[in-house]
Amino acid sequence: MLTIPFRSAKQLASLIRRKKVGCLELLDLYLQRIERYNSEINAVIFMDVEAARKRAKAADQALAKGEVWGPLHGLPMSVKDSFDVVGMPTTWGLPQYKNNYPEKNAIVVERFLNAGAVIFAKTNVPLYLADWQTFNEIYGTTNNPWDMTRVPGGSSGGSAAALTAGLTSLEAGSDIGASIRNPAHYCGVYGHKPTYGIISSKGQALPGVVAESDIAAVGPMARCADDLAIALDVMAGPDHINGMGWQLRLPKPKKKRLSDYKVAVIYTDPEAEVDDEVQKRIQALVVFLAKKKAKVSEKARPKIDSRKAHRNYIQLLRAATVGLLTPEEFRKNLDAFRKLRPNDDSYPAQMIRAQAMYHKDWLKLNEDRHRMRLAWAGFFREYDLLLCPTATTTAFFHNQQGERWERMVMVNGKPQPSTTQMFWAGYSCNAYLPSTVAPAGFSSDGLPVGVQIVGPQYGDHLCIHFAGLLEREFQSFIPPSGFE
Repeated sequence: MLTIPFRSAKQLASLIRRKKVGCLELLDLYLQRIERYNSEINAVIFMDVEAARKRAKAADQALAKGEVWGPLHGLPMSVKDSFDVVGMPTTWGLPQYKNNYPEKNAIVVERFLNAGAVIFAKTNVPLYLADWQTFNEIYGTTNNPWDMTRVPGGSSGGSAAALTAGLTSLEAGSDIGASIRNPAHYCGVYGHKPTYGIISSKGQALPGVVAESDIAAVGPMARCADDLAIALDVMAGPDHINGMGWQLRLPKPKKKRLSDYKVAVIYTDPEAEVDDEVQKRIQALVVFLAKKKAKVSEKARPKIDSRKAHRNYIQLLRAATVGLLTPEEFRKNLDAFRKLRPNDDSYPAQMIRAQAMYHKDWLKLNEDRHRMRLAWAGFFREYDLLLCPTATTTAFFHNQQGERWERMVMVNGKPQPSTTQMFWAGYSCNAYLPSTVAPAGFSSDGLPVGVQIVGPQYGDHLCIHFAGLLEREFQSFIPPSGFE
């Protein structure tokens, strides 16, 4: 049995309701752990202790009178820096927003509060949420609790590191390029990128931005699959405007056992070669699934050209994020676009083309994307899930020099641009599909490896249910040594 700081949110909420632990008592436990451990990890970057303690005391008093606020009554939790929380700054890692204190909570934050949670802290992010590692000028660098010389992932790197080190009970992250999924994989926790559009991201944006972004999603991160399901149900649903016309009813999984599942598996792809250390853990999972009588195919694939899918994703991704550029940066990219060679297929060339394309070109890319969505839908009529890597490597060493595409990671002894890992980010999420990352064991050098579980559109609970079966029968969360 895990010690209290590392227990699941579901278990902790149960302890609170049964009065085995107090809300304020649990909050103080996490605050003490942050004081003890956070200086070396640097995952938690802001706390509103006074407001949190006041709410925790009120939660204890309510419970004493038999009042239960919701499924997360009195549960201390943190959220990613990019979510608006009254009383805490929202910076996105940008120095100019260091003192940006929002006047309203993000919708997701409000829903967690309505479910009874005590939101006491924020966790670190990279600049603009745009990196697979987590560092910025305001708050510095976040380290992976398994190895301080390595990254925790990004952009929800602070979220994953805080969960891993037992500094919080539950987290909210966001994902447009595996920003929930790669930190979960690197740190050995659970993360769920939902079906596009089922959770409102209002209040998880730069100041003044109200429009929803293409591809991007917000979702839960946790130390347990059950926590993902609980948090997803808390977070999901339309905002108050869309809620006037539609309701969300995600289907619950009908399958009970691993043997009920029919899954396909991908170990690697020519577009993004995966390190053997990662492949071995997915292969070990496949062997385990076969023993459990699950139906597994190593050959089945959606009828999609993976190279075209990757190019499509990068173009639509960079088109979706072009609004983050300053006018000067945009003009600079337009100049660079005019000088591009037609045969230049490098990552920066793809990015520049996306940021300078005509709307007609975007419409063609979007049409191609929706044809791929139909191909995915056809695939999921035959298979329940697709298992694949989350990234090409385990957590890599800190490297903050140069541009992202200039930073190399070692894959099977060869240097690979870190941006190549974007293939495993976009393969499914560009088609708006849900995916859950669950622990799948450890590499030979003791680093966590996660498996990405991709499901059909609105099959969010199916992905999470499968992750839960793996948790109980194959691999669960294990705390890193030194944080007991």
